[in-house]
Amino acid sequence: MSENTAPATTTYPVVPLRNAVLFPGVAFPIAAGRSGTLRSIETALRKPQNLVFAVTQREDTEAVGPEGLYTIGTIAQVTNVQRGPGGMRLVLNGQQRGITMRLTDKNGMLEAAVVPAQEMAALDPNDPAFKGLYKELRERAAELGKKLGFPDEGIDQFLREAEEPGRLADLVAGYIDIPASERQVLLETLSVEERLRRTLVHVQRQITVLAAQEDIKSKVQSEISDRQREMYLREQMKAIQKELGEDGGDDESLEELKKKLDGLPLPEEARREVDREWKRLQRLSKDGMEAQVVRTYLENVAELPWGIRSEEKLDVAEAAKVLDEDHYGLADVKDRVLEFLAVLQMRRLKAEAEKAEAAAAALTASEAGDGAAKDGDPKTPADAKREAAPNKGRILLFAGPPGVGKTSIAKSIARAMGRKYVRISLGGARDEADVRGHRRTYVGAMPGRIIAGMKQAGTKNPVFLLDEIDKLGVSYQGDPAAALLEVLDPAQNDSFTDHYLGIPFDLSEVLFVATANFLQNIPGPLQDRMEVVSFSGYTEAEKLGIARTYLLPRQLRDNGLSSDQLTLEDSAVAAVITGYTREAGVRQLERELGRLARKVARKIAAGETTAVTLAAGDVGSLLGKPKVHPEKMIRADEVGVSTGMYYTPVGGDIMFVEAALMRGKGEVILTGQLGDVMKESARAAWTFARSHAAMLGIAEDSFERDLHVHVPAGAIPKDGPSAGIAMASALVSALSKRPVRHDLAMTGEITLSGRVLPIGGVKEKVLGAVRAGIRTVVLPKENEADLDDLPKDVLEMLTVHAVSDLGEALAITLRGASFQNGQLLFGVPAAAPRVADGPEIH
Repeated sequence: MSENTAPATTTYPVVPLRNAVLFPGVAFPIAAGRSGTLRSIETALRKPQNLVFAVTQREDTEAVGPEGLYTIGTIAQVTNVQRGPGGMRLVLNGQQRGITMRLTDKNGMLEAAVVPAQEMAALDPNDPAFKGLYKELRERAAELGKKLGFPDEGIDQFLREAEEPGRLADLVAGYIDIPASERQVLLETLSVEERLRRTLVHVQRQITVLAAQEDIKSKVQSEISDRQREMYLREQMKAIQKELGEDGGDDESLEELKKKLDGLPLPEEARREVDREWKRLQRLSKDGMEAQVVRTYLENVAELPWGIRSEEKLDVAEAAKVLDEDHYGLADVKDRVLEFLAVLQMRRLKAEAEKAEAAAAALTASEAGDGAAKDGDPKTPADAKREAAPNKGRILLFAGPPGVGKTSIAKSIARAMGRKYVRISLGGARDEADVRGHRRTYVGAMPGRIIAGMKQAGTKNPVFLLDEIDKLGVSYQGDPAAALLEVLDPAQNDSFTDHYLGIPFDLSEVLFVATANFLQNIPGPLQDRMEVVSFSGYTEAEKLGIARTYLLPRQLRDNGLSSDQLTLEDSAVAAVITGYTREAGVRQLERELGRLARKVARKIAAGETTAVTLAAGDVGSLLGKPKVHPEKMIRADEVGVSTGMYYTPVGGDIMFVEAALMRGKGEVILTGQLGDVMKESARAAWTFARSHAAMLGIAEDSFERDLHVHVPAGAIPKDGPSAGIAMASALVSALSKRPVRHDLAMTGEITLSGRVLPIGGVKEKVLGAVRAGIRTVVLPKENEADLDDLPKDVLEMLTVHAVSDLGEALAITLRGASFQNGQLLFGVPAAAPRVADGPEIH
């Protein structure tokens, strides 16, 4: 029996290659999009080694059959697969040459029965001629790599990986620039020595071509002077523009620019400057840099809306309808905006009536023959200013926490008035030139954001939103807030001068609206030029309405769901609001509703369900455990523990003030990261208690003990005067050993004499108390008017005590106390509390 056996035949899925040849040892990235190729790759990926047979097509055609492929190809491994909408991207790692024994079309893809091709090694690897051929190819490959710009480290690594002669020939052949047919010849050359020789010929030929190109380039550059080269490049540019259809002729474009400038209704000063710059442009060389600067300046002037206005609609009823369509709640804000628009409407009507009267008077005077102005006479500057006067007015500043609708209200105003809308963000602006522009003496100078916004609007009377005006920065390059003083002053902005333009531009017809989160960050002179419209946070009921009307439908649409597929009960939305968001606006609420919609969409897409209805108990299984844990009313009265109320930009809540007596020297200890103002409230309450000890039923020896006042949570800084009543109630409770009502929350600043002063944020504080389960609140007398801001349903469930004296407040907050004839009386004996004396310190 013979010892020589035929090579084993293996079947591989075929990957046809167009205009490319894969060599063994070479990693080759490809993009696959043909259905047959994709089936072959998917078939290979299901096998352990992910092998395919990569073989080159004889012709570049979309459809290919067995007769359209070469016989010899490369067995390759599929790696780094990335699937996309149009197919997939992958890398083929060449393993070994293979010879096709049989090609079949199976299930829409090609399969090949392949036997490995055996290389014919050199008869004598130590033959000097063979070794010289190998060494010469290595040196020429390194030379070619340097000419192509590859780094030395990469070339050295490339050659280190190709110590074996056959592998060196395959690696070099895989990277040199030759036609696919010649690459296929190298692939089919099984003799290592012959493959080395043929590869060397291709490498040397490419080196010769590159050397010839470098020689021609150096000769041409030495023969062309700088001026000739510039002219040559300009001719080339003109030829390219002509081919692209962009060559309208420079002279024609200048004539169009001149016509546009002549047709602008420019003020006299601006007209003089434009005419002067035009004359300069005529004197300068068209190809010079300075001419390009002047031309750019004139083009910027021509693009500004000097006399173009939007036809605005000042209909208050229509504006109210638009605001109600776009925004839920915000009744106070809408009223203020509509009042603003109503004033504009009335001023416009009054101006039109005065104009009609003036025209009638002029006609009467003309008929009398006194030489008065006739129709068609040019308007004087005074006439123009009088006509523009109705457009002047206060600049609005929308101030409030994030996410409450400040920016979107401005957009709705523009829609309601029929004006263009422009928005610029001032957050982080640190340079005065951002507002006023750069002077033309600087290279790359450009107009500031105000003039750029007017160009974008294309009209003289847009609604111009200055977003995040409280985030302006200051640097050595100037203060942008100071540059805005002229922009936002109705008495000055009719002649705003941008540094780049150098001529006045009228901004008096622009309706400026600014937004801010923190008024204290806006400089006083700048804030004085604007009329503040305060945005407060939404109540939970308002958030529920916003979610139902706007947020949920938008998230269903964005996530490909219908209202039948996902239904949220009101209790589920309320659970998301209270357990997963803590904000004044609704941005986080929309994100959480989006999370719910995505999780439901996944279940529906996976076929687990067809429709989902969520109640409050179902929210946790989808969104996880709640992230927000608001305070809740304590369960019973306690000595030394009172319930206060506080305000934050994201809404109000309740807090507890704890006071305890202990042995000591009569000192007051304050903990809980209290600010200076809050500490002063505690000391004022201590002084009030000492000075009114008899009235408050406090034993004199109680003040010989230390008093510890603590406000949880200790990790959160706290400050403000509004905790005065809560501090006093807890302190007097601890000293008199009388419990504080647990079902009552209080707020108000106190003085040493016991007067209760007004505070801010009443709406948010009361809503926070109601959310915690409290239905009785104590407020300063002067804050009674603020209760009108509360929703009616909240007011109906509340019992409100308005007090002007601390004695009145303590009569309400302490159990068994009453206030008669200016005196605090106790009709019930003091209780023996669980921690009456507090901890004893030995």
